[in-house]
Amino acid sequence: METAGIVVLLFVLIFVALATVASVRTVRAVKRSVTRGTAQARRAVEDVQLKARRYTTPGLGGEVAQLRIDLRTAIDSTFAALDAHHPEDTALAEAASLMARLNEHARALDGELKLLEREPDKSRVAARLPELSTRVHHVTHSADSLRWAAQDRAHHATTDDLAGLTDQIAIESAALRHWTPTQPPKLPAPGE
Repeated sequence: METAGIVVLLFVLIFVALATVASVRTVRAVKRSVTRGTAQARRAVEDVQLKARRYTTPGLGGEVAQLRIDLRTAIDSTFAALDAHHPEDTALAEAASLMARLNEHARALDGELKLLEREPDKSRVAARLPELSTRVHHVTHSADSLRWAAQDRAHHATTDDLAGLTDQIAIESAALRHWTPTQPPKLPAPGE
């Protein structure tokens, strides 16, 4: 009887331990999901604010907002293009690595532009804007170059695959259409 009690107690302890582990993992997953969702919501709100600021703030403020929009658009669309083809093309791993490094520069530049948006001294904004604009142009050009290369690579791979498939289908179609008429079997004569 004592052994049965120990076995039941062990099963209860194992069940409690597994339930605790499952609960902790679930809580962590929910926490990550909420954090990710919050970051995405903040980013969406900030993007809408930038677009509104571009049209409502005349002069330098609108230019700074436009630079931030251009920078974010180039980075986001390049990440989307690389992510769309990265799992199926291992050659894009190096491009993804370079894009991650470029993204760090873009984040730093976006931070500088964000500070510049809040700068009350318009002469300071006007003095810094050409240099920051040049840097934004370099980052967006680099991101665009990676995105276009990834898109060209995907298009080329698709075109090559389609050409190969078309050739195989033509061969198979010809084989299906090629037949030699067979002689009908000779039936025995009625008296045979």
